[in-house]
Amino acid sequence: MIGRVLVVCVGNICRSPMAQALLAQRLEAVAVESAGIGALHGEGADPLAVQLMRERGLDLDAHRARQLTALIAAAADLVLVMDHAQKHYVERRFPALYGRVYLLGSSHGAGGPPDARFEIPDPHRKGLASFEQSLALIDAGVDAWCARIAGVTARAGAGTAALSTDHSSS
Repeated sequence: MIGRVLVVCVGNICRSPMAQALLAQRLEAVAVESAGIGALHGEGADPLAVQLMRERGLDLDAHRARQLTALIAAAADLVLVMDHAQKHYVERRFPALYGRVYLLGSSHGAGGPPDARFEIPDPHRKGLASFEQSLALIDAGVDAWCARIAGVTARAGAGTAALSTDHSSS
């Protein structure tokens, strides 16, 4: 069963807080957190991220960036990252997470076709259009993973809760 999802990006002020808010909204029975591999520790979410989430009725005002640590990592059942470099970094830095780290934009990891993988570009300091583009991709990833997590949770009740371990697709 997936009880805790961790969303990771670099600074933990743009992509991961937006993904965290969207996942938490849709996965009420799952704890969703975020962190950064190079977090701007203590900073609030980027004002454009706050604005875009506010337009969706979600509040990022209380968000504060935090660094990904071994303790945070160990608590996660599933870690969703924004790009391949982050995936490789997280798996190297925290080997115990191997098999639990996937691209947020990997619908193949969520049961879609293998060519449907995508990275989510960092919109930091690139303006509203970049934030909107990244958010559209985050939305697509959240949709796919919410369906996947719901399926895993349902199967857990029937006694089978394993995510695919095909790492070539994530």
